[in-house]
Amino acid sequence: MGSSARDLAAATPASRDKYIDLLRVASLGTVVLGHWLMAAVSVRGDGQVEVGNLLAVEPRLQLLTWVLQVMPVFFFVGGFSHALSYRSLRKKGGTALYSDFVRARLQRLLRPTVVFIGVWGLAALVLQLAGEGGGLLDVSLRLVAQPLWFIGIYLAMVAFTPPLLRLHEMYGWGAFGGLVAAAGLVDVARFGFGVPYVEFLNFAFVWLAVHQLGFLHADGRLGRPYVLAGAGLAGAVLLVAYGPYPLSMVGMPGEKISNMAPPTFALLCHGLWLVGGVEMLRRFAEWWLRRPSVWRAVIAANGISMTAFLWHLTAMLGVYGALLTLGVRLPEPATGEWWAQVPPRIVAAGVLTGLLVALFRRCERRSSVRELASSSAGGRGVAALGVTLCLFGVLGLSMVGFGGLLDGRTAVLVAVRVTAPVAVAMTFAGWLLVERAGRGRSNIA
Repeated sequence: MGSSARDLAAATPASRDKYIDLLRVASLGTVVLGHWLMAAVSVRGDGQVEVGNLLAVEPRLQLLTWVLQVMPVFFFVGGFSHALSYRSLRKKGGTALYSDFVRARLQRLLRPTVVFIGVWGLAALVLQLAGEGGGLLDVSLRLVAQPLWFIGIYLAMVAFTPPLLRLHEMYGWGAFGGLVAAAGLVDVARFGFGVPYVEFLNFAFVWLAVHQLGFLHADGRLGRPYVLAGAGLAGAVLLVAYGPYPLSMVGMPGEKISNMAPPTFALLCHGLWLVGGVEMLRRFAEWWLRRPSVWRAVIAANGISMTAFLWHLTAMLGVYGALLTLGVRLPEPATGEWWAQVPPRIVAAGVLTGLLVALFRRCERRSSVRELASSSAGGRGVAALGVTLCLFGVLGLSMVGFGGLLDGRTAVLVAVRVTAPVAVAMTFAGWLLVERAGRGRSNIA
Protein backbone atom coordinates (compact mmCIF):
# COMPACT_ATOMS: atom_id res chain seq x y z
CA MET A 1 0.00 0.00 0.00
CA GLY A 2 1.20 3.50 -0.73
CA SER A 3 2.07 5.85 2.08
CA SER A 4 0.01 8.98 2.65
CA ALA A 5 1.45 12.46 2.20
CA ARG A 6 1.30 12.88 5.99
CA ASP A 7 3.36 9.71 6.54
CA LEU A 8 5.90 10.69 3.90
CA ALA A 9 6.19 14.18 5.36
CA ALA A 10 6.81 12.77 8.82
CA ALA A 11 9.52 10.46 7.44
CA THR A 12 11.33 13.19 5.49
CA PRO A 13 15.03 13.28 6.48
CA ALA A 14 16.42 16.61 7.60
CA SER A 15 19.00 16.49 4.79
CA ARG A 16 16.39 16.49 2.00
CA ASP A 17 16.35 19.53 -0.27
CA LYS A 18 12.66 20.36 -0.02
CA TYR A 19 13.02 23.35 -2.30
CA ILE A 20 13.89 21.03 -5.19
CA ASP A 21 10.59 19.20 -4.68
CA LEU A 22 8.75 22.51 -4.67
CA LEU A 23 10.48 23.60 -7.90
CA ARG A 24 9.49 20.34 -9.59
CA VAL A 25 5.82 20.87 -8.76
CA ALA A 26 5.85 24.62 -9.40
CA SER A 27 7.53 24.31 -12.81
CA LEU A 28 5.05 21.72 -14.11
CA GLY A 29 2.15 23.66 -12.63
CA THR A 30 3.30 26.84 -14.36
CA VAL A 31 3.50 25.04 -17.70
CA VAL A 32 -0.02 23.68 -17.24
CA LEU A 33 -1.46 27.10 -16.39
CA GLY A 34 0.44 28.65 -19.28
CA HIS A 35 -1.04 26.18 -21.76
CA TRP A 36 -4.54 26.75 -20.43
CA LEU A 37 -4.11 30.50 -20.75
CA MET A 38 -2.41 30.58 -24.16
CA ALA A 39 -5.00 28.40 -25.93
CA ALA A 40 -7.21 30.70 -27.98
CA VAL A 41 -10.08 28.59 -29.35
CA SER A 42 -12.46 30.29 -31.76
CA VAL A 43 -15.06 29.37 -34.38
CA ARG A 44 -14.52 30.78 -37.88
CA GLY A 45 -17.28 32.12 -40.09
CA ASP A 46 -17.48 28.79 -41.95
CA GLY A 47 -18.03 26.95 -38.66
CA GLN A 48 -14.53 25.47 -38.44
CA VAL A 49 -12.94 25.35 -34.99
CA GLU A 50 -9.53 26.96 -34.74
CA VAL A 51 -7.04 26.73 -31.86
CA GLY A 52 -4.67 29.67 -31.93
CA ASN A 53 -2.12 31.10 -29.54
CA LEU A 54 -2.91 34.10 -27.35
CA LEU A 55 0.71 35.26 -27.72
CA ALA A 56 0.26 35.49 -31.48
CA VAL A 57 -2.94 37.51 -31.06
CA GLU A 58 -1.33 39.81 -28.47
CA PRO A 59 2.43 39.88 -29.29
CA ARG A 60 3.09 42.25 -26.38
CA LEU A 61 2.38 39.36 -24.01
CA GLN A 62 5.33 37.40 -25.40
CA LEU A 63 7.56 39.07 -22.84
CA LEU A 64 5.75 37.02 -20.17
CA THR A 65 7.45 33.91 -21.54
CA TRP A 66 10.69 35.18 -20.00
CA VAL A 67 9.15 34.31 -16.64
CA LEU A 68 6.58 31.64 -17.48
CA GLN A 69 8.68 29.42 -19.79
CA VAL A 70 9.98 27.39 -16.86
CA MET A 71 10.87 24.04 -18.44
CA PRO A 72 14.59 24.82 -17.84
CA VAL A 73 13.84 24.79 -14.11
CA PHE A 74 12.37 21.30 -14.36
CA PHE A 75 15.41 20.02 -16.24
CA PHE A 76 17.70 21.66 -13.67
CA VAL A 77 15.77 19.83 -10.92
CA GLY A 78 16.14 16.63 -12.94
CA GLY A 79 19.91 17.00 -13.04
CA PHE A 80 20.07 17.41 -9.26
CA SER A 81 17.83 14.37 -8.64
CA HIS A 82 19.60 12.20 -11.22
CA ALA A 83 23.01 12.93 -9.67
CA LEU A 84 21.82 11.92 -6.20
CA SER A 85 20.04 8.80 -7.48
CA TYR A 86 22.97 7.55 -9.56
CA ARG A 87 25.48 8.13 -6.78
CA SER A 88 23.25 6.34 -4.28
CA LEU A 89 23.03 3.29 -6.54
CA ARG A 90 26.78 3.46 -7.21
CA LYS A 91 27.51 3.29 -3.48
CA LYS A 92 25.44 0.13 -3.19
CA GLY A 93 27.53 -1.52 -5.92
CA GLY A 94 26.22 -4.23 -8.19
CA THR A 95 26.77 -5.32 -11.76
CA ALA A 96 23.80 -3.58 -13.38
CA LEU A 97 24.23 0.02 -12.32
CA TYR A 98 23.07 1.57 -15.61
CA SER A 99 19.93 -0.55 -15.98
CA ASP A 100 19.04 -0.11 -12.30
CA PHE A 101 19.37 3.65 -12.66
CA VAL A 102 17.30 3.79 -15.85
CA ARG A 103 14.50 1.71 -14.37
CA ALA A 104 14.48 3.64 -11.10
CA ARG A 105 14.26 7.02 -12.85
CA LEU A 106 11.92 6.11 -15.70
CA GLN A 107 9.22 3.87 -14.28
CA ARG A 108 7.26 6.75 -12.74
CA LEU A 109 7.60 8.60 -16.03
CA LEU A 110 6.95 5.86 -18.56
CA ARG A 111 4.06 4.04 -16.90
CA PRO A 112 1.66 7.02 -16.96
CA THR A 113 3.00 7.98 -20.39
CA VAL A 114 2.24 4.63 -22.03
CA VAL A 115 -1.21 4.60 -20.43
CA PHE A 116 -1.85 8.07 -21.87
CA ILE A 117 -0.64 6.98 -25.31
CA GLY A 118 -2.62 3.74 -25.12
CA VAL A 119 -5.88 5.47 -24.18
CA TRP A 120 -5.59 8.21 -26.80
CA GLY A 121 -4.30 5.79 -29.45
CA LEU A 122 -7.24 3.45 -28.92
CA ALA A 123 -9.71 6.34 -28.91
CA ALA A 124 -8.23 7.74 -32.13
CA LEU A 125 -8.42 4.34 -33.81
CA VAL A 126 -12.05 3.77 -32.78
CA LEU A 127 -13.04 7.27 -33.93
CA GLN A 128 -11.39 6.81 -37.31
CA LEU A 129 -12.96 3.40 -37.89
CA ALA A 130 -16.34 4.86 -36.96
CA GLY A 131 -15.84 7.71 -39.41
CA GLU A 132 -16.01 10.37 -36.71
CA GLY A 133 -13.98 13.53 -36.95
CA GLY A 134 -13.93 17.18 -37.82
CA GLY A 135 -14.05 20.32 -35.73
CA LEU A 136 -12.45 20.37 -32.31
CA LEU A 137 -11.97 16.59 -32.36
CA ASP A 138 -9.41 16.67 -35.16
CA VAL A 139 -7.58 19.52 -33.45
CA SER A 140 -7.57 17.60 -30.15
CA LEU A 141 -6.09 14.48 -31.73
CA ARG A 142 -3.19 16.61 -32.92
CA LEU A 143 -2.68 18.84 -29.88
CA VAL A 144 -2.90 16.42 -26.94
CA ALA A 145 0.31 14.69 -28.04
CA GLN A 146 2.43 17.85 -28.20
CA PRO A 147 3.58 17.85 -24.53
CA LEU A 148 5.22 14.48 -25.17
CA TRP A 149 8.28 16.33 -26.52
CA PHE A 150 9.14 17.05 -22.89
CA ILE A 151 9.03 13.33 -22.05
CA GLY A 152 11.41 12.61 -24.91
CA ILE A 153 13.95 15.21 -23.79
CA TYR A 154 13.76 13.96 -20.22
CA LEU A 155 14.39 10.40 -21.40
CA ALA A 156 17.58 11.58 -23.10
CA MET A 157 18.70 13.29 -19.89
CA VAL A 158 18.30 10.07 -17.92
CA ALA A 159 20.16 8.08 -20.57
CA PHE A 160 23.08 10.53 -20.64
CA THR A 161 23.34 11.05 -16.88
CA PRO A 162 26.04 8.40 -16.16
CA PRO A 163 28.62 9.61 -18.73
CA LEU A 164 27.89 13.31 -18.17
CA LEU A 165 28.06 12.89 -14.40
CA ARG A 166 31.50 11.32 -14.82
CA LEU A 167 32.56 14.30 -16.93
CA HIS A 168 31.19 16.62 -14.27
CA GLU A 169 33.15 14.82 -11.55
CA MET A 170 36.30 15.16 -13.63
CA TYR A 171 35.94 18.73 -14.90
CA GLY A 172 33.19 20.44 -12.87
CA TRP A 173 32.30 23.76 -14.47
CA GLY A 174 34.44 22.77 -17.44
CA ALA A 175 31.94 20.07 -18.46
CA PHE A 176 29.13 22.61 -18.29
CA GLY A 177 31.23 25.11 -20.24
CA GLY A 178 31.87 22.54 -22.95
CA LEU A 179 28.13 22.03 -23.49
CA VAL A 180 27.54 25.79 -23.55
CA ALA A 181 30.32 26.26 -26.10
CA ALA A 182 28.91 23.46 -28.24
CA ALA A 183 25.45 25.08 -28.17
CA GLY A 184 26.98 28.39 -29.24
CA LEU A 185 28.91 26.80 -32.10
CA VAL A 186 25.75 25.11 -33.34
CA ASP A 187 24.00 28.48 -33.60
CA VAL A 188 27.03 29.99 -35.36
CA ALA A 189 26.98 27.17 -37.90
CA ARG A 190 23.21 27.50 -38.27
CA PHE A 191 22.82 31.26 -38.58
CA GLY A 192 26.29 32.24 -39.74
CA PHE A 193 27.00 29.54 -42.31
CA GLY A 194 23.60 28.00 -43.03
CA VAL A 195 24.71 24.44 -42.23
CA PRO A 196 21.62 22.23 -42.73
CA TYR A 197 20.22 20.14 -39.86
CA VAL A 198 22.96 21.21 -37.43
CA GLU A 199 20.37 23.04 -35.31
CA PHE A 200 18.93 19.72 -34.11
CA LEU A 201 22.09 19.09 -32.10
CA ASN A 202 20.93 21.77 -29.70
CA PHE A 203 18.11 19.55 -28.52
CA ALA A 204 20.98 17.83 -26.72
CA PHE A 205 23.50 20.60 -26.01
CA VAL A 206 21.06 23.24 -24.67
CA TRP A 207 18.95 20.99 -22.45
CA LEU A 208 21.90 18.93 -21.21
CA ALA A 209 23.73 22.14 -20.26
CA VAL A 210 20.78 23.14 -18.06
CA HIS A 211 20.69 19.59 -16.71
CA GLN A 212 24.39 19.90 -15.88
CA LEU A 213 23.59 22.85 -13.61
CA GLY A 214 21.69 20.36 -11.46
CA PHE A 215 24.91 18.36 -11.03
CA LEU A 216 26.70 21.51 -9.90
CA HIS A 217 23.95 22.24 -7.40
CA ALA A 218 24.14 18.67 -6.07
CA ASP A 219 27.81 19.35 -5.26
CA GLY A 220 27.10 22.77 -3.79
CA ARG A 221 29.12 24.41 -6.57
CA LEU A 222 26.48 26.59 -8.19
CA GLY A 223 28.04 29.66 -6.63
CA ARG A 224 26.32 33.02 -6.41
CA PRO A 225 22.93 32.70 -8.10
CA TYR A 226 22.65 36.41 -8.90
CA VAL A 227 25.75 36.11 -11.10
CA LEU A 228 24.17 33.24 -13.04
CA ALA A 229 20.84 35.07 -13.31
CA GLY A 230 22.46 38.34 -14.37
CA ALA A 231 24.69 36.74 -16.99
CA GLY A 232 21.82 34.71 -18.42
CA LEU A 233 19.41 37.63 -18.55
CA ALA A 234 22.01 39.94 -20.12
CA GLY A 235 22.88 37.31 -22.71
CA ALA A 236 19.24 36.68 -23.62
CA VAL A 237 18.48 40.39 -23.93
CA LEU A 238 21.48 41.04 -26.18
CA LEU A 239 20.80 38.02 -28.39
CA VAL A 240 17.14 38.92 -28.89
CA ALA A 241 17.90 42.63 -29.40
CA TYR A 242 20.76 42.21 -31.88
CA GLY A 243 20.56 38.63 -33.13
CA PRO A 244 18.14 36.56 -35.21
CA TYR A 245 16.28 35.30 -32.14
CA PRO A 246 12.56 36.00 -31.54
CA LEU A 247 11.23 37.57 -28.35
CA SER A 248 9.08 34.63 -27.32
CA MET A 249 10.76 31.80 -25.39
CA VAL A 250 8.05 29.39 -26.53
CA GLY A 251 7.24 28.32 -30.06
CA MET A 252 4.90 30.56 -32.05
CA PRO A 253 2.73 29.45 -34.98
CA GLY A 254 4.16 30.33 -38.37
CA GLU A 255 7.45 31.77 -37.13
CA LYS A 256 10.58 31.14 -39.23
CA ILE A 257 12.83 30.82 -36.18
CA SER A 258 11.76 29.38 -32.85
CA ASN A 259 13.73 29.54 -29.62
CA MET A 260 12.21 26.21 -28.62
CA ALA A 261 12.19 23.83 -31.56
CA PRO A 262 15.06 23.36 -31.90
CA PRO A 263 16.42 25.19 -28.84
CA THR A 264 18.67 28.17 -29.42
CA PHE A 265 21.52 29.73 -27.49
CA ALA A 266 19.06 32.46 -26.46
CA LEU A 267 16.93 29.80 -24.75
CA LEU A 268 20.03 28.52 -22.97
CA CYS A 269 20.68 32.03 -21.64
CA HIS A 270 17.04 32.16 -20.58
CA GLY A 271 17.56 28.89 -18.72
CA LEU A 272 20.58 30.31 -16.88
CA TRP A 273 18.61 33.37 -15.82
CA LEU A 274 15.72 31.23 -14.57
CA VAL A 275 17.92 28.83 -12.59
CA GLY A 276 19.77 31.72 -11.00
CA GLY A 277 16.47 33.49 -10.34
CA VAL A 278 14.81 30.59 -8.53
CA GLU A 279 17.95 29.98 -6.48
CA MET A 280 17.79 33.60 -5.34
CA LEU A 281 14.35 32.79 -3.88
CA ARG A 282 15.61 29.72 -2.03
CA ARG A 283 15.93 31.23 1.46
CA PHE A 284 12.36 32.51 1.54
CA ALA A 285 10.99 29.26 0.08
CA GLU A 286 12.84 27.11 2.62
CA TRP A 287 11.32 29.19 5.43
CA TRP A 288 7.86 28.64 3.90
CA LEU A 289 8.46 24.89 3.50
CA ARG A 290 9.05 24.51 7.23
CA ARG A 291 5.29 24.63 7.67
CA PRO A 292 4.06 21.01 7.86
CA SER A 293 0.90 21.73 5.85
CA VAL A 294 2.94 23.27 3.00
CA TRP A 295 5.38 20.36 2.86
CA ARG A 296 2.52 17.82 2.89
CA ALA A 297 0.91 19.65 -0.03
CA VAL A 298 4.19 19.58 -2.00
CA ILE A 299 4.56 15.84 -1.38
CA ALA A 300 0.98 15.15 -2.45
CA ALA A 301 1.40 17.26 -5.61
CA ASN A 302 4.66 15.50 -6.51
CA GLY A 303 2.85 12.17 -6.41
CA ILE A 304 0.46 13.16 -9.20
CA SER A 305 2.38 15.83 -11.12
CA MET A 306 3.34 13.77 -14.16
CA THR A 307 -0.17 12.36 -14.59
CA ALA A 308 -1.64 15.86 -14.34
CA PHE A 309 0.86 17.16 -16.89
CA LEU A 310 0.03 14.42 -19.39
CA TRP A 311 -3.74 14.94 -19.17
CA HIS A 312 -4.04 18.72 -18.75
CA LEU A 313 -4.52 19.47 -22.45
CA THR A 314 -7.14 16.73 -22.65
CA ALA A 315 -9.00 18.48 -19.84
CA MET A 316 -8.69 21.91 -21.45
CA LEU A 317 -9.96 20.71 -24.81
CA GLY A 318 -12.73 18.81 -23.03
CA VAL A 319 -13.91 22.06 -21.45
CA TYR A 320 -13.98 23.79 -24.85
CA GLY A 321 -15.80 20.79 -26.32
CA ALA A 322 -18.44 21.03 -23.60
CA LEU A 323 -18.88 24.77 -24.23
CA LEU A 324 -19.37 24.17 -27.96
CA THR A 325 -21.80 21.31 -27.32
CA LEU A 326 -23.84 23.50 -24.96
CA GLY A 327 -23.95 26.27 -27.55
CA VAL A 328 -21.89 28.75 -25.51
CA ARG A 329 -20.50 31.43 -27.77
CA LEU A 330 -16.72 31.65 -27.84
CA PRO A 331 -15.68 35.31 -28.07
CA GLU A 332 -12.75 36.53 -30.12
CA PRO A 333 -9.44 35.86 -28.28
CA ALA A 334 -7.93 38.69 -26.23
CA THR A 335 -11.19 40.69 -26.11
CA GLY A 336 -12.72 41.77 -22.82
CA GLU A 337 -15.38 39.07 -23.07
CA TRP A 338 -12.71 36.46 -23.75
CA TRP A 339 -10.71 37.49 -20.68
CA ALA A 340 -13.89 37.33 -18.58
CA GLN A 341 -14.27 33.66 -19.55
CA VAL A 342 -10.69 32.77 -18.62
CA PRO A 343 -11.14 32.20 -14.84
CA PRO A 344 -14.17 29.84 -15.10
CA ARG A 345 -12.49 27.96 -17.99
CA ILE A 346 -9.33 27.43 -15.95
CA VAL A 347 -11.32 26.30 -12.90
CA ALA A 348 -13.28 23.84 -15.06
CA ALA A 349 -10.07 22.53 -16.65
CA GLY A 350 -8.57 22.09 -13.18
CA VAL A 351 -11.58 20.10 -11.98
CA LEU A 352 -11.53 17.87 -15.06
CA THR A 353 -7.77 17.35 -14.71
CA GLY A 354 -8.38 16.31 -11.11
CA LEU A 355 -10.90 13.71 -12.24
CA LEU A 356 -8.48 12.34 -14.84
CA VAL A 357 -5.71 12.22 -12.22
CA ALA A 358 -8.00 10.29 -9.86
CA LEU A 359 -8.62 7.81 -12.68
CA PHE A 360 -4.99 7.31 -13.77
CA ARG A 361 -2.86 8.19 -10.73
CA ARG A 362 -2.15 4.54 -9.86
CA CYS A 363 0.18 4.41 -12.86
CA GLU A 364 2.53 6.92 -11.20
CA ARG A 365 4.43 4.98 -8.58
CA ARG A 366 8.01 4.25 -7.70
CA SER A 367 9.84 0.96 -8.07
CA SER A 368 10.33 -0.98 -4.89
CA VAL A 369 13.79 -1.65 -3.49
CA ARG A 370 13.22 -5.37 -3.89
CA GLU A 371 12.34 -4.90 -7.54
CA LEU A 372 15.53 -3.01 -8.24
CA ALA A 373 17.67 -5.38 -6.22
CA SER A 374 16.91 -8.18 -8.68
CA SER A 375 18.83 -6.62 -11.55
CA SER A 376 21.31 -8.51 -13.69
CA ALA A 377 24.44 -7.40 -15.48
CA GLY A 378 22.96 -8.06 -18.93
CA GLY A 379 20.42 -5.28 -18.61
CA ARG A 380 22.62 -2.37 -19.74
CA GLY A 381 22.11 -2.91 -23.46
CA VAL A 382 18.42 -3.66 -22.99
CA ALA A 383 17.96 -0.46 -20.98
CA ALA A 384 19.84 1.66 -23.52
CA LEU A 385 17.81 0.24 -26.41
CA GLY A 386 14.57 0.73 -24.50
CA VAL A 387 15.33 4.38 -23.74
CA THR A 388 16.30 5.01 -27.37
CA LEU A 389 13.08 3.51 -28.71
CA CYS A 390 10.99 5.47 -26.21
CA LEU A 391 12.88 8.66 -27.04
CA PHE A 392 12.20 8.48 -30.76
CA GLY A 393 8.69 7.12 -30.23
CA VAL A 394 7.42 9.89 -27.98
CA LEU A 395 9.21 12.66 -29.88
CA GLY A 396 7.75 11.36 -33.14
CA LEU A 397 4.29 11.14 -31.62
CA SER A 398 4.54 14.68 -30.25
CA MET A 399 5.03 15.88 -33.83
CA VAL A 400 2.58 13.72 -35.78
CA GLY A 401 -0.22 13.45 -33.18
CA PHE A 402 -2.95 10.82 -32.98
CA GLY A 403 -4.99 11.97 -35.96
CA GLY A 404 -5.29 9.78 -39.04
CA LEU A 405 -3.67 6.69 -37.51
CA LEU A 406 -4.54 4.62 -40.59
CA ASP A 407 -3.87 7.30 -43.21
CA GLY A 408 -0.08 7.17 -43.24
CA ARG A 409 0.21 10.77 -42.04
CA THR A 410 3.86 11.63 -41.35
CA ALA A 411 5.97 14.22 -39.58
CA VAL A 412 9.70 14.92 -39.90
CA LEU A 413 11.81 14.09 -36.86
CA VAL A 414 15.45 15.14 -37.41
CA ALA A 415 15.20 14.56 -41.18
CA VAL A 416 13.41 11.18 -40.70
CA ARG A 417 9.72 10.74 -41.51
CA VAL A 418 7.66 9.04 -38.79
CA THR A 419 4.04 7.91 -38.63
CA ALA A 420 1.81 7.68 -35.57
CA PRO A 421 1.51 3.84 -35.58
CA VAL A 422 5.29 3.45 -35.80
CA ALA A 423 5.82 6.01 -33.02
CA VAL A 424 3.30 4.25 -30.76
CA ALA A 425 4.89 0.86 -31.45
CA MET A 426 8.38 2.19 -30.69
CA THR A 427 7.20 3.72 -27.42
CA PHE A 428 5.52 0.55 -26.21
CA ALA A 429 8.45 -1.65 -27.27
CA GLY A 430 10.90 0.68 -25.53
CA TRP A 431 8.81 0.76 -22.35
CA LEU A 432 8.69 -3.05 -22.23
CA LEU A 433 12.47 -3.18 -22.61
CA VAL A 434 12.98 -0.63 -19.82
CA GLU A 435 10.64 -2.62 -17.56
CA ARG A 436 12.53 -5.80 -18.41
CA ALA A 437 16.00 -4.25 -18.08
CA GLY A 438 17.77 -5.74 -15.12
CA ARG A 439 15.08 -8.28 -14.30
CA GLY A 440 17.53 -11.08 -14.14
CA ARG A 441 17.66 -14.68 -13.14
CA SER A 442 17.49 -13.79 -9.50
CA ASN A 443 13.77 -13.19 -10.06
CA ILE A 444 13.38 -16.91 -10.69
CA ALA A 445 13.45 -18.57 -7.33
